[in-house]
Amino acid sequence: MTSGGAPFRNNEIITSTANARVKLIRGLRARREREHSGLAWVEGIRPTVEALQLNAVIDTLVVAPDLLTSDFARDAVDVARVEGIDIMEVTNAVFRSLSDRDGPQGLGAIIRQQWLSLPDIRLAEGDRWVALASVADPGNLGTILRTCDGSDAEGVILLDTSTDPYDPAAMRASMGAVFSRRLVRASFEAFAQWTRAEGATVVGASDRAPETYREADYGARTVLLMGSEREGLTTEQQTLCDRMVSIPMRGRSDSLNLGIATAILLYEVLDRREHEA
Repeated sequence: MTSGGAPFRNNEIITSTANARVKLIRGLRARREREHSGLAWVEGIRPTVEALQLNAVIDTLVVAPDLLTSDFARDAVDVARVEGIDIMEVTNAVFRSLSDRDGPQGLGAIIRQQWLSLPDIRLAEGDRWVALASVADPGNLGTILRTCDGSDAEGVILLDTSTDPYDPAAMRASMGAVFSRRLVRASFEAFAQWTRAEGATVVGASDRAPETYREADYGARTVLLMGSEREGLTTEQQTLCDRMVSIPMRGRSDSLNLGIATAILLYEVLDRREHEA
């Protein structure tokens, strides 16, 4: 064991930032490389340990032994080693070249992305999903994933040109929820067909909707359809919705951040489910 700061290295430590594997990790900052390889880079103790505990498919665990001072994290590395996960040890300087944090913690992982397709999803009574139409901000997406985890919603369906949940900013904002929630990519057309086939109640949000979110009927199989940060839902997207709801704004602001608006609706649906039970 390594608790108390004892060294756990038994591999040759990587000292060069020009190492091929180190360069691969840096390349994962770009969406094009993530999509090409099917890999992503997660950094930090909590999200990396979440990946380990939630059985994410880990290609390589990356450890800077001299930066990793947490006994909790060192024990997690020990468990990973016993389980046969590949561990790449690097110097502090190499790890800092991979990090986008001010104070890197010395633990990260190369993970394999996990996606489902819409035909894989069968809605059951009580299910709650979020569908995002062209969400652009990775931080918003990560926050929504974290809220889905907190409210125990099933997952997120990303439509058309939405941002990447495996973007480093989205991963950081999700606090590991990217590993606990299901992720789906689909076109809007395929999504529309799926919601009809599955008997979903699609609920959209608009500041012009006459019905408030507390008045609406969310149905037994709920999909919240949320529009892009700048434009909201298009006319075509609103037409698909069985309900359009608004969130009352009482001050000078005329709208809420996408992540906050989604959270309000998710917890409203959760509250309905719990009272119905």
